[in-house]
Amino acid sequence: MYLQIIEQVRHKVAIGDWPAGAEIPSIRQLSADLSVSVITVKRAYQELEQAGVIVTQPGRGSIVSPSPVLDVARWEEQLDQSLQQAARMGRLLGLAPDALATRLKAAINELKDE
Repeated sequence: MYLQIIEQVRHKVAIGDWPAGAEIPSIRQLSADLSVSVITVKRAYQELEQAGVIVTQPGRGSIVSPSPVLDVARWEEQLDQSLQQAARMGRLLGLAPDALATRLKAAINELKDE
């Protein structure tokens, strides 16, 4: 479970939901929200701090690091895998490459509207 917490925090930082300097939920708050042990969240936060993603301020909580360290290579690898999977699905559905590209562009445009 703590690995899922780490990935979710990294994801929120990477996509800009939690910008540099933003306060993140306290350990107790997040453990209650997710119905997991405080120890689980604390372990995730410790690993995120060691990785340079967050900074913990004693008595004040945790914030996103002013210059968060994200594993961009890993994100790119996941993107490549997702695109390969989409290409395989498109082929199974009999979609032409242009039709698949059109769907990808539409998905991108939907994100702009969020």
